Amino acid sequence: MGGRTTRQRKAVLSALAGCQDFVSAQELHALLVADAHKIGLTTVYRALRDLEAEGGVDVVRDEAGGRLYRRRPADGHRHYLICRCCGSSRPVDSEVVERWADRIAADTGFAAVQHTVELTGLCTDCHTTEDGEDTAVMVR
Repeated sequence: MGGRTTRQRKAVLSALAGCQDFVSAQELHALLVADAHKIGLTTVYRALRDLEAEGGVDVVRDEAGGRLYRRRPADGHRHYLICRCCGSSRPVDSEVVERWADRIAADTGFAAVQHTVELTGLCTDCHTTEDGEDTAVMVR
């Protein structure tokens, strides 16, 4: 992790590590404040921006275009399948995407190529109710 390691930045990292799914900066800030951390929302945004630049977090967009964050595992960049209803997420095998992006970079001569792949759907819990009816209510 580059940059200065401040008390606030450590708190943001710790809070992110405790989140199983992607969270917004506002949700993360609320978690920190509820845990008695004195930290401003701007500081949370700054820490997340720095972590993103350093590769310390994965970022996806929600349905409204807002950014959601999840601490990146030590083994690197991942892609996720995210439930549009409840926001739960699970990593997916994306080796084919990584190879494709590498091939496009090599074929075009571009350097430092980045990509974003977002897969959304309805998880098993949100897809059907107990009586078998489909649901599609957004709760996030």
